[in-house]
Parts: sequence; structure tokens; C-alpha cells
Amino acid sequence: MAEALALETAAAQAELAVRPALHKPLALPCRILKQLALAAAEPAPAQHVQVIRFDFHYTRKGWQISEANTDVPGGYTEASALTQLVREFYPSLSAAGNPARSLGETISRNMDKQGAVALVHSTAFTDDRQAMLCLARELRALGLTGQLLSPDHLTWDGGRAWIRTDWHSGPASFVFRFFPAEWLLNLKRATGWPHFFHGALTPLCNSGAALLTQSKRFPLVWGELNTALPTWRRLMPETQALHEVNWRTDEEWVLKPALGRVGEMIGLRGVTGARKWEEIYKSVQHHPEHWVAQRRFEAIPLETEDGPLYPCLGIYTINGRAAGAYGRLARVPLIDQYAQEAAVLLRLETEGRSQSILYGQN
Repeated sequence: MAEALALETAAAQAELAVRPALHKPLALPCRILKQLALAAAEPAPAQHVQVIRFDFHYTRKGWQISEANTDVPGGYTEASALTQLVREFYPSLSAAGNPARSLGETISRNMDKQGAVALVHSTAFTDDRQAMLCLARELRALGLTGQLLSPDHLTWDGGRAWIRTDWHSGPASFVFRFFPAEWLLNLKRATGWPHFFHGALTPLCNSGAALLTQSKRFPLVWGELNTALPTWRRLMPETQALHEVNWRTDEEWVLKPALGRVGEMIGLRGVTGARKWEEIYKSVQHHPEHWVAQRRFEAIPLETEDGPLYPCLGIYTINGRAAGAYGRLARVPLIDQYAQEAAVLLRLETEGRSQSILYGQN
């Protein structure tokens, strides 16, 4: 299912990239829209890499997805290193892939190996640095060098990325961006951040065009696309603009910001606290065009020694191929920053089908 979603996402993103008239409903910042318009006439280099994580939930209607993280999906350390550590205690089981290793191998195949891999991230966040250290370790095992950088450590010359720091200076053979595309607006123009959207000759992961499908308002333009999206339509709950539904009193609707991340600012009646709901309500009142309503699904919890826990399986795809799983468990049917990390392991059933098992980390 994730691979089918990834293929449809890539096709939709490619179509949206050359149709700037469809960008406004996605509620992206105006300066981003200008860069995407400039990119519309420019074909994306074939060596760009696309990583997506689709968040699956088991519901009364079967598997459904709550969203797709197409810009900067996280969880690499947990889905890779944590899973390998837990697996040592269960020798009869296997890991559900290793996204960090698969990503390192894909980067290796898509670079000229004449320079370092620029691991661009927000250096102020410890968990972001942990993810980049995890990826740097995989690159090192492949004989490559990963340099941990802030976005302003990069300069661009003729579309080529260069690393300029006190500890390393030289060309970047590949740029891995672990820095939300909309945050690039906070950088000075001299850093050359528009190259993440257009004009980059150095291969990237992911390009800024990923915001086109990262927006939670992406389903609002499906009717205008020529790209068929049968898997998206089957697995994603109904999504509507706020003026199309009675979100104020109908508990069937979940409120989501267009560019929300890590479950932040999601309005779920009965789960979201009163103070947070008031904050969401005020934001919706002022800027309803930056929000979307998604029909609520009934997730099925797992019964555990610690009581019922709601699981989420984040399935990674790299250039359309499944590459691993990021497990999380929450006490409420909302997966956010407070969710518990979990290793996802597989066991082979007698008929040859694999079954996933989640082992939580306290």
C-alpha cells in the first residue's frame, strides 16, 4: 500500500510542479509559491531522491492513513538503530527494514562521490542531530563522509552546493535536507536557499517541491489533477475545506493545520485539551484557509500490560520502494510528540506471510 501511495504521490507532485495555478489552495507561504513557480519550467534532475513516510492506523474500516510526511519525515534512529537493538533479544524475528541504511545506499548510488554528503538540519534540536548522526554512521559504513551542517553552512555556485565551515570546506556531492522547507524562509537570501526549490545541480533529498504534497490541503486539489490517485482515495479519510463542513459542532471532523508536523495543533474533540482547543479555535477563526477538516476514523487499540495503546506504523518509501517501519504507541488516538517509540519486528507465519509485532520502549 505504501509503495502504491508513493508512486501516486510522485506522479501528483510532478504534475503539481508544472501547474502553479493549483498551488494557492495548498496554503503555502507566498515566497515559497514564488519559488515553486520559478521551478515549474525546470525539469527536476533524475538523481534527486524522494523519501516519504506514510502513517498507517488500523481502524474499524481496516488500514487507513492519517497523513504522508513527504517533506522531511523523521524517526530514522528509532526505525533503524532502536529496532536493531530490540531485535537482539528476539533472534527468531526480523526487523521491518532499516530506512537509515537503505537511505545511505540510495544516496551512494545517486552521487559522484567526489565530495561529502551535506546532512543539513536544525542544529538547535538534539533529536534532529541524533537522526543525522544515525545517517552519518550508515554513510561511513559505505565509505562516504557525512558532514553535519546548518543550512547556512552551504553556499551555491552555478547550481553546485559547497560546504563552508571552520571544520570542513569543499564540494557537496549530495545534500540531504532534514530541515522543513517552509523554515528556509528564515534564512538570508545569501545562503542560496531557493536552490532547494530550483536550479540545483547537486542532487537533493528531498527537493522543496515536496511541500506540494506535504500540505494537509493536498486532497482539496485532487479533483483538478489528471493524475489518478486510487490508493490515496481509498486509504485517506475524507478531507474538506472548513467552509464545507460543520466542524464547530460535528465531532466527526478533525482539524489539521496545512503544514502541521509531529501531531502539533491537531484538534480532536475528546482528546485535545481545552486550552489547546481554544488556541486552535482562535487560529482557525483568523485563518481558516490555512486549515483543513479530515473525517475522523475509529482506531483500534492494542491491549497491553500497560492498558490499551493506539499503534501507528509509519512506512518509509525511498524512490517508491518500501524501506522500513517506524512504530509508535499512544494512550489516546492521537500520535504526537508524547507517543511512545516502538520497534517493529516481523515473524514468518506458517503460510509464508509476515506478521508485524510492536515492542514498546518505555
